[in-house]
Amino acid sequence: MNPSLLVAECLATPWALMPERLQALASIATRWSVGNAADPDTLKQIEIDRVSREIRRASSAAPSPGGIAVLPLYGVITQRGNMVDAVSGPGMTSTQQFAAALRELVADKSVSQILIDIDSPGGSVYGVCELADEIMAARAQKPVVAIANSLAASAAYWIGCAANEFYVTPGGEVGSIGVWQAHQDFSRALDEAGVTTTLISAGKFKVEGNPYSPLDSEAQSFMQSRVDEYYAAFAEAVSRGRGVPISQVRDGMGQGRVVGAQVALEQNMVDGVATLEDVLSRMQKRDRQGPPGSRSRTAQIDRARADLVLLG
Repeated sequence: MNPSLLVAECLATPWALMPERLQALASIATRWSVGNAADPDTLKQIEIDRVSREIRRASSAAPSPGGIAVLPLYGVITQRGNMVDAVSGPGMTSTQQFAAALRELVADKSVSQILIDIDSPGGSVYGVCELADEIMAARAQKPVVAIANSLAASAAYWIGCAANEFYVTPGGEVGSIGVWQAHQDFSRALDEAGVTTTLISAGKFKVEGNPYSPLDSEAQSFMQSRVDEYYAAFAEAVSRGRGVPISQVRDGMGQGRVVGAQVALEQNMVDGVATLEDVLSRMQKRDRQGPPGSRSRTAQIDRARADLVLLG
């Protein structure tokens, strides 16, 4: 596929993602599309990254001595990030896989609390609403805490707001509450190259918004309506999760900007500013008088750590 058209396809998807981060994602997709991923050294590095990521995730998901499981949410968020693992390397999280891991932790009796460790610029809107709803349901069964460590933007902030409590590290950032998509018009470039594209279609709007012609006002209005619809769902989710009026979400909270820790705290976008270690310490204190079986949980952790040493 033409790399430029692949990028155009990415842009046409509604994103709850920091716009500047999509360029890096598009560059990865372009390199893959022109065959660089077939290089043996590249494939080897992809496999090393994959194994390293799995070890990191296994280490994070192991319950702490207090029965606290740390569930990582790293990189660009997509509904099925695992389906394009060779493209994404260590830089994507699948909402489907994350939800499955969350369900396992909720069902695990050795886990008393869940901490979502977020470092993500956001991602596609697909699957995010459903994952946020799953977290809301999970927190009715066990305490779920989230931390921006150090970035929770767009879709990642949407997800973090679903937790019982939401923190940000002192040097971290949160926000980017908004949705966007783009249209690229390649018609002039194709004309200059002597390329004429004829689209054969059925259905009045089937080829609406295609990159071979300028975007007309009707198509632009429809794209805007889609963005508005997702933004409304985003703002409502933040309002519900943070317990604030929806007007406060729309008229404050950065209005689409990413903000630093202190501003986020002042605007009630988070519950506190703390390091990951601080949050874990608070959760352990809260859980210190936990249910019997702590020793067995500690044994499980020791075994998991031994397995990681062997893998290393």
